[in-house]
Amino acid sequence: MGRMTATPASSPASTRPKRVLLAAPRGYCAGVDRAVIAVEKALEQYGAPVYVRHEIVHNKYVVQTLERKGAIFVDQATEVPPGNIVMFSAHGVAPTVHEEARQGRLATIDATCPLVTKVHKEAVRFAKEDFDILLIGHEGHEEVIGTSGEAPDHIQLVDGPDDVAKIEVRDPSRVVWLSQTTLSVDETMETVDALKEKFPQLISPPSDDICYATQNRQMAIKELAGQAELVIVVGSKNSSNSIRMVEVAKQAGVPAAYLVDFASEIDEAWLEGVTSVGLSSGASVPDILVQEVLEWLAERGYADVEIVKTADESLTFSLPKELRRDLRAEAAELVKE
Repeated sequence: MGRMTATPASSPASTRPKRVLLAAPRGYCAGVDRAVIAVEKALEQYGAPVYVRHEIVHNKYVVQTLERKGAIFVDQATEVPPGNIVMFSAHGVAPTVHEEARQGRLATIDATCPLVTKVHKEAVRFAKEDFDILLIGHEGHEEVIGTSGEAPDHIQLVDGPDDVAKIEVRDPSRVVWLSQTTLSVDETMETVDALKEKFPQLISPPSDDICYATQNRQMAIKELAGQAELVIVVGSKNSSNSIRMVEVAKQAGVPAAYLVDFASEIDEAWLEGVTSVGLSSGASVPDILVQEVLEWLAERGYADVEIVKTADESLTFSLPKELRRDLRAEAAELVKE
């Protein structure tokens, strides 16, 4: 694994060896890794159950694995019995959710990705300065709901370029755009360009809102798409960044691209006439699922795996500070109040 040899483009498809082009980087980003470890550590330290509001990350396998260890996933903090521990997912929550947990006498662990927290803080700051905030993102996504909740009176959602025409602001000289962290870079900049055309004085956030991992995975997909006839992205159907990777592959010109949770979901018909398969995974996907796809492909003649590396990733985040406290005791005290 890891050979960087390339087959000449002029070789007939029938004579080219079957191969897998494996993206690097792929899979877990620092924020997801932190969130998943936080749930595991909480279960080790405090014992089951530990409640988690919404999926800790958008991946079916991860959620099922943590459920077997004693995590209980709920839709709202109000569903958790008083005196328990509830963790907030990597996607972040609105201030009202923290208040619900306090009212429900729950000890909390905030596993929000620090890069999402950065966007929350930007929203708060610009709202205090009385800007109109145009949040580029997908309606209903948990991250968008959480960010919007920081300054609901100042934030308008812009769900793609087609939304721009209907946006109205109080003062065109005091408008800023922010973004959901898991979007397609190209799609976001298309929306930004449309916004700038309508609001020439539009201010950009002080740093990129789209997270480094999302950008890196999309860049790797573009590289794969130039060499592969088929791209497979491992990820769940509710994972925004995984969905965007499939879209990026198609936009880059790959003939076919699909999203699968597990190797068993791959249709062998996809491989007909294909000599080069591009493979990557979303930022919430453990590598065991990618390895299973590699084994599945190897059994069908795609044993030659070449690494396509486009970036190095070394970022790590410290675990939530709440894990350093005795949250079981704190939860018990909350019930007595």
